[in-house]
Amino acid sequence: MASGVTVNDEVIRVFNDMKVRKSSSTEDVKKRKKAVLFCLSEDKKKIIVEEGKQILVGDIGESVDDPYGCFVKLLPPNDCRYGLYDATYETKESKKEDLVFIFW
Repeated sequence: MASGVTVNDEVIRVFNDMKVRKSSSTEDVKKRKKAVLFCLSEDKKKIIVEEGKQILVGDIGESVDDPYGCFVKLLPPNDCRYGLYDATYETKESKKEDLVFIFW
């Protein structure tokens, strides 16, 4: 059964921008989102991008030391959120990057 909640076009654009890692200039990479939060619209009918709740790759090392810790602090204690986090980690073989969807 569908919930009747739709996804705003801006959410889809942000998701597509984050999932495609193309070769870019240093300035373009700095503008890429490391993490972003989404919320329900006031009428509870759409999932929208939450204004001001994002971390850019260029913020890391400047205004953000721990991107994941900063991302977790953006989550409200008593309200629903959806998030995308561009996780970077290392395995024995190589460095990996995965886009993680979080339901809070």
